[in-house]
Amino acid sequence: MTSGARRVWTRITSLLPGHDDLADVRRDPRRDLLAGLTVAIVALPLALGFGVSSGLGAEAGLATAVVAGSLAAVFGGSNLQVSGPTGAMTVVLVPIVGTYGPTGVLTVGLMAGVLLVALAAMRAGKYMQYMPAPVVEGFTLGIACVIGLQQIPNALGVPKPEGDRVLVVTWRAVEEFAHAPNWTAVGLAVAVAAVMLAGARWRPTVPFSIVAVIAATVVAQLAHLDAAQPIGDLPSGLPAPTLAFLDPGALGSLLAPAVAVAALAALESLLSASVADGMTVGQRHDPDRELFGQGLANIASPLFGGVPATGAIARTAVNVRTGAASRLASLTHAAVLAVIVFAAAPLVSTIPLAALAGVLLATAIRMVEVGSLRAMARATRSDALILVLTAVATLALDLVYAVIIGLVVAGALALRAVAQQARLDQVPLDRGDHTAEEHALLAEHIVAYRLDGPLFFAAAHRFLLELTEVADVRVIVLRMARVSTMDATGALVLKDAVEKLTRRGILVLASGIRPGQRQVLDSVAALELLQPDGREYATTPEAIRAARDHLELTGILSADTVPQQPAPKPLPSESQEEPA
Repeated sequence: MTSGARRVWTRITSLLPGHDDLADVRRDPRRDLLAGLTVAIVALPLALGFGVSSGLGAEAGLATAVVAGSLAAVFGGSNLQVSGPTGAMTVVLVPIVGTYGPTGVLTVGLMAGVLLVALAAMRAGKYMQYMPAPVVEGFTLGIACVIGLQQIPNALGVPKPEGDRVLVVTWRAVEEFAHAPNWTAVGLAVAVAAVMLAGARWRPTVPFSIVAVIAATVVAQLAHLDAAQPIGDLPSGLPAPTLAFLDPGALGSLLAPAVAVAALAALESLLSASVADGMTVGQRHDPDRELFGQGLANIASPLFGGVPATGAIARTAVNVRTGAASRLASLTHAAVLAVIVFAAAPLVSTIPLAALAGVLLATAIRMVEVGSLRAMARATRSDALILVLTAVATLALDLVYAVIIGLVVAGALALRAVAQQARLDQVPLDRGDHTAEEHALLAEHIVAYRLDGPLFFAAAHRFLLELTEVADVRVIVLRMARVSTMDATGALVLKDAVEKLTRRGILVLASGIRPGQRQVLDSVAALELLQPDGREYATTPEAIRAARDHLELTGILSADTVPQQPAPKPLPSESQEEPA
């Protein structure tokens, strides 16, 4: 086996389940099985509701929870992650269904799965840690608003109006309800949501969502509430896997939606896995394995008629709180849902759509962490701006654009903050062995500046303006030991400033240039301008001595006027010198 093939094989095997995973499963199976059963009870109404909201039907939500949930549990990078259909993904899928139809959604899910596997192979999971907290909070707030608004038609008991913009659809649903009110549906939705919210405060460990849905279904059946429209017939089992939906000619037009779905699946899954890590001690997920597992799950889910899946934060949190310790719990959750699909489909089909709408309304409300939002808004104006902008973009545009906008604004504000830390300070010359008169004479012709902080594109032009405004001096010494970073733009701007000063007859010298800075300066041919005689000036005293020699050579200072300065004492490094 060649070295390249060996590296590829090593990479593939690192993404597959190992002996440690099997050891974790054997540690406490009883507790994992109980946690998985609890999560399945919580997940059932959510899977049904998100399947209905996506436009592909409740059976699609169940298929996703079973197929994607089991594969992600086995191959994912988190021991505690629970995967399935989510509200965030539903928000993205609704316009795709409206444009390309159900077969388009299945194709998009398959393509997104392939993209996720490719991201895992490229080790892209580690970049999730760079996601700013205000973007995540704004993203979550926007998703909660969209999920809540998506439930308005079913909660009001009216047919879903045409349109792919949630605000427009909601307004049309309210108008339809005003013409023909359906107070039965409203009562069921409000009652289910109230039971869930109140029950979560009273007994957080009890799955009140399934209790409320069962109660609403029983009431609707016993009271013969015709206005409470049920889910409808569900197949007793999963369909046979098929690729009949795949149209090779449509792959090009579906690439952009597939990229959006893959980006959202990666973001939400890694965020959910991070939340699970934070709720436990000693659990750490592998981000690349998580992307790999989600990729396989999304490749398989469309084959059975399922929608794209991601890690589900709410179900993962329930899994952790109920004592799960290994991936056996999330696998059990998928198995229990599979049993329900095969054995209880007729009973599930009688659940009123308004009851599922109430479940998702309560879920949307519980997604909003008021304390976190308040703290983020009070942190800085920049954080508050990013949070609000991301939330509004999520509501008005779509999730991918919202994240991109949030990241761009956060990056711009961060660059601005870093650039403001950069300074160019004039520092007094070291008196050394000179008298006051001799030092004053030197100070009339030599100016020393200390560059402090990053010298890069966001701050470089300010340095150019400050440097080129220097007047009535013969030599400028740039103390560069405190330059934390330098890019090509900073080096080019510095070179431009030196050239302008040189044309005015001002010699520019530099001290304390670090190896990394020297490489950047040399790449733009700026190093020879800062070291005109080819010598290195490791410390500022050496550079000032060279400046004095230059003034004597040009006749501005005479050897009789300014005595030779003794050789400077060696310094450990320029970064340790202090301004005089």
